[in-house]
Amino acid sequence: MKPIKAKRLRAGNTLGLVAPSHAIHERMPFDIATDTLQAMGFRVKEGAHLRARRGHHAGSDQQRAADINALFADPAVDGILAITGGSGANRILPLLDYELIQKNPKFFGGFSDITALINAIYARTGLITFHAPAGVSEWNLFSQQQFRSVVQEALPWTMRNPKDTADLPAPREFRIQTLRPGRARGHLIGGNLAVLSSMAGSGFLPSFEAAILFIEDTNEYIYRVDRMLSTLMLSGALDRLAGVVIGAFTQCTPGEGFGRSTLDEVFDDYFLKRSYPVFRGAAIGHIRQKFTVPIGAQAEIDASEGTIRLLEPAVL
Repeated sequence: MKPIKAKRLRAGNTLGLVAPSHAIHERMPFDIATDTLQAMGFRVKEGAHLRARRGHHAGSDQQRAADINALFADPAVDGILAITGGSGANRILPLLDYELIQKNPKFFGGFSDITALINAIYARTGLITFHAPAGVSEWNLFSQQQFRSVVQEALPWTMRNPKDTADLPAPREFRIQTLRPGRARGHLIGGNLAVLSSMAGSGFLPSFEAAILFIEDTNEYIYRVDRMLSTLMLSGALDRLAGVVIGAFTQCTPGEGFGRSTLDEVFDDYFLKRSYPVFRGAAIGHIRQKFTVPIGAQAEIDASEGTIRLLEPAVL
């Protein structure tokens, strides 16, 4: 499917806030998200069910999907941002109006559980979507610069980790580990590994053929990370890629009774023997300073330098 690009976001544009996954139980996070986006120059419009609750979800499946459909249909809304992740976004995939979305292309972003939506929307419509900070994320200067360069300034941006500013003989933070050197080009897909693997066989994942896959996760036992990667391997997805970028796997530890496998060992098992470039440590995931990665955009990775270079602007 030919990629569709949304118009770039500009100061004064209206961002619609949606909650496709977890409910937020306090008022303060809504206030912080709104104040942050307004400080960045945007107007904010809440989805009709943004503050709804049903169990741990932000309203029923129908309500959460309805907000996304309504904001894509609303000509006064220029882009849509998830306020948070959590769990449950994959439940609403069959309820989205993909024809409506395709006819009204807009910025759509978020990360973590929103991985389901940004990949499904691209797969079903061709619209380039964005693995970006959520509304309640910490929009520090690095994250703002990444977002602005990709989504607002429409640059063919090169994503490069921030420098470790500590006064140390060798940097400790933001280090790149090259598993397989080289450069590769392809369309970007990916996000949270747990969510991606849960979508295997669903028909809502984009093509892995000649793609650059990026993955991240948090709070998962290492044996579960191994299981998730085995799901992608058994589906044939890992055989068809052009390259892999491994982001942050924060607080991923061995599980009780499952030995002491390390992330190094797991990633080595799945990627060292591949023919394509692979690197680890990209600023993607449940971390403070984040890239904004466009799903579906053409990019080139350099596994030795640890960079992701967009080959063209991701927005118009």
